[in-house]
Amino acid sequence: MTKTVASRANAISPFHVMDILAQAKKLEAAGQDIIHMEVGEPDFDTPQPIIDAGMKALKDGKTHYTPACGLPELRQAIADWYQTHYQVKVSANRIIVTPGASGALLLVMGALLEKDKQVLLADPGYPCNKHFARFVEGQVNNIAVDAASRYQLTAQHIEQFWTDNTAMALVASPSNPTGTVLTQQELSGLAAAVAKKSGHLVVDEIYHGLTYDGFIAPTALSVSDQVFVVNSFSKFFGMTGWRLGWLVVPEGYTEVMDKLAQNLFLAAPTMSQYAALAAFQQTTLALLEQRRRAFEQRRNTLLPLLNNSGFSIPVTPQGAFYLYADCSALLNEAIPDSMALSRFLLKQAGVAITPGLDFGHYHAASHCRFAYTTDEQRLIEAVERIKKVI
Repeated sequence: MTKTVASRANAISPFHVMDILAQAKKLEAAGQDIIHMEVGEPDFDTPQPIIDAGMKALKDGKTHYTPACGLPELRQAIADWYQTHYQVKVSANRIIVTPGASGALLLVMGALLEKDKQVLLADPGYPCNKHFARFVEGQVNNIAVDAASRYQLTAQHIEQFWTDNTAMALVASPSNPTGTVLTQQELSGLAAAVAKKSGHLVVDEIYHGLTYDGFIAPTALSVSDQVFVVNSFSKFFGMTGWRLGWLVVPEGYTEVMDKLAQNLFLAAPTMSQYAALAAFQQTTLALLEQRRRAFEQRRNTLLPLLNNSGFSIPVTPQGAFYLYADCSALLNEAIPDSMALSRFLLKQAGVAITPGLDFGHYHAASHCRFAYTTDEQRLIEAVERIKKVI
């Protein structure tokens, strides 16, 4: 039988970092010590109160389907979080609980992006966004961004690149891979610019809670009730493997999201939803604040070390746990791009990082991403190893 694959599947490329990770695992299996700075996953385990709540749900037999939009009590808990944390009132009816932020992004693309219509994305940016758009037969306009706009789309970009074929713009704050954060004024400008075009603004806020220098990232819901906001329990709340996220939609969009959720995934994992109810407890939040401070200290340690080791990071990130570094000063005939540098550092230094090719096209060959998702001493050791081989 002839193997056939849909064109949309062939158009979706894998993560280059997965190749780096696979090579790292082989080297580890052969006995080499590898410092992992490639995968965007916190090294901390899920907080114990969340684990306990999940185990109790299992013990109590709470293993059946929930409503497609999520447990009513969890939707209300998320709404309460917006009120207490951001002082923004959001109806629980506008909150859709999803299998990770990926489930939320799939709902957004499925509901808002017509076939061959276009979404504006920042380049560099999270690579899956363009693949979600392709999956629903949409088109992508990757807008080159750099340090001048702190690697973010701006209202000026909307005005310049929006066409009659554009349907939506998707931004992230804090962003992956650069860790930069949109201010309330910038969010307001983006929302107004997109509204002027009669389009949709989607804001990825999955790294909210992980911000530094005393700065709390404003939610886009504070500037408009017409934006779509994606969030997750994975990063700040430390629940990556539980696969749980949420989507906040404007009034009038709950019914279509409910219908899509029923058909695409029926509901988010039940045990994960009951576990997440403990995420907002004061004991959990106190532990998460300690972890946030640890990430901030790691950033403060790693940033100057890399800047003094041949890399260049022109914008200090205010959030997430990444440093997006210009590595052009380290490239040469033998190591011509960031992919080659990533492979070289893995084999010669035992340090795994992510090549810029995973995040777009604009200057991707001369950039790489460091995830400070390992302890501070290992970060220091990683830079020492890098300096020895370059």
